[in-house]
Amino acid sequence: MSDSIDTNGLVLQRFTPPLRLRDFRLIAFDMDSTLINIECIDEIADAVGKKAEVAAITEATMRGEIKDFKESLRRRVALLQGVPVSALQEVYDQRLRLNPGADILVAACKAAGLKVLLVSGGFTFFADRVKARLGIDFARSNLLDEAGGRLTGRVVQQSWGDICDGAEKRRTLLEVASLLGISTAETIAVGDGANDLPMMGEAGLSVAFHAKPKVREQAMVAINEGGLDRLLDILK
Repeated sequence: MSDSIDTNGLVLQRFTPPLRLRDFRLIAFDMDSTLINIECIDEIADAVGKKAEVAAITEATMRGEIKDFKESLRRRVALLQGVPVSALQEVYDQRLRLNPGADILVAACKAAGLKVLLVSGGFTFFADRVKARLGIDFARSNLLDEAGGRLTGRVVQQSWGDICDGAEKRRTLLEVASLLGISTAETIAVGDGANDLPMMGEAGLSVAFHAKPKVREQAMVAINEGGLDRLLDILK
């Protein structure tokens, strides 16, 4: 078992290669700043000139300085009141890009027989589109309330709850693993922020991608340079 090995920005901690991708059955991804290049809520806020205010809350939350993710999200969503729903499509079309290697890693996982889960503290508008774009099997995220073509500044209650925070990400990973009839040892969880740590702590392999320091420290694998497909350097 390695204490820490750093190979060109790919750090292995509490993890001994080689493992095979096909030894796993499920991989769970965070979305914002993990599968995709932006924090969607920050870019939506830009439409009403509130990006700096919202981004500061997002950054503090992802670093783990704001502990209550639900309250953090409610505060930020409230600042979106009055934003035209059309702004979401503009963010998707003009600003959202897949992070390097995302399509390669997801395709490799699917080819090896893994199911793919997207579980996000972001929003269904984007998660559904990313899910379809990458052929992801399951997705859970937050639903923005709207009325008259504008956001109301609230999050909609869904069948599983109202806000997908760290606890809900963990619960979703366990729920999907149970649905598939597999153990958590057969799961991989990939994220970048503090709210990803609960699901990463349950997974058989936890992966930090260009993550906050607290997340890098606790992950078994930290990809600090290059794309998501660098995971395939150690999972053959």
